[in-house]
Amino acid sequence: MTDLDKKAKWVKDRAQQLGFDYCGIAKAEALPEEARKLEAWLNKGYQGSMQYMENHFDLRTDPSLLVPGAKSVITLLKNYFPNTSSTYPLQADQPKVSAYAWGKDYHEVIRADLQQFLFDLRQTWGEINGRGFVDSAPVLERAWAVKSGLGWVGKNGNLITKQQGSFFFIATLITDWALPPDPPFAKDFCGSCTRCIDACPTDAILPDKTIQGNQCISYFTIELKAALIPETQSGKFENWLFGCDTCQDVCPWNRFSKPHQEPAFSPLPGLLNMQTREWENMTEENFKKIFRDSPLKRTKFAGIQRNLRFLKTSPHDSVDNSG
Repeated sequence: MTDLDKKAKWVKDRAQQLGFDYCGIAKAEALPEEARKLEAWLNKGYQGSMQYMENHFDLRTDPSLLVPGAKSVITLLKNYFPNTSSTYPLQADQPKVSAYAWGKDYHEVIRADLQQFLFDLRQTWGEINGRGFVDSAPVLERAWAVKSGLGWVGKNGNLITKQQGSFFFIATLITDWALPPDPPFAKDFCGSCTRCIDACPTDAILPDKTIQGNQCISYFTIELKAALIPETQSGKFENWLFGCDTCQDVCPWNRFSKPHQEPAFSPLPGLLNMQTREWENMTEENFKKIFRDSPLKRTKFAGIQRNLRFLKTSPHDSVDNSG
């Protein structure tokens, strides 16, 4: 085993010790093909009001602009698949929350892991310049995950692994540390399956693997800051209050998903049993107290109340919560 191989093994072993489920390494380089795709997507306006998607375009497609002298991109996956998804929600009229938001805010949980990773890296191997990112900076994390050999991007826009499906958070660590890259993931195992396209309540998934971000339920319930959700979406939300898991729930690859082992992602007490009336009667003070460490705080109290009003006034918001 060469010195570089020893370093790569150390990285992957340490990632596992820190609670990450998968780790892959890619050479840090510009992403011209991904840049073209992103530019075309933005030009079609699929980002909607998510103006941050338009910012720092060059940073998104060139890791050396984020970390000077960048040589390696380490991609880490952390499972969040819950062990109670088959029994949630308990009642047909219950507002639904996306599984990734059941526990503590993953940004905070994973950011702490990345900081520890960088600290251990420097303690063991000397001065290394690096930065960790988790869904909060201009990084094309799914593209790096594919280049790192971890999986492929499915028709629903999610990274899918053959071993455990797609219920993963993706973290990226860019360093000026040269490491041997893993072979990129070259195949696409979606085949002719169109379950996610067929099941999407708002037709946000186009056949060519393009996601109309501005038509996704997650966009309307989280990203959209307007006082009202467009009436054109009435009756389509299937009781999703925050986010949407439909395209993952129907994906055949997620039959291989295994419950996560991260205590921080355990459901907040009472969350999965909360009925519509409890949500509606919640005060802003209680909301801030209950969800102070939750991803739900991103939508804020006013956003949750707006979403509740929309669900209540959607005349054809039929609910099939069998799974």
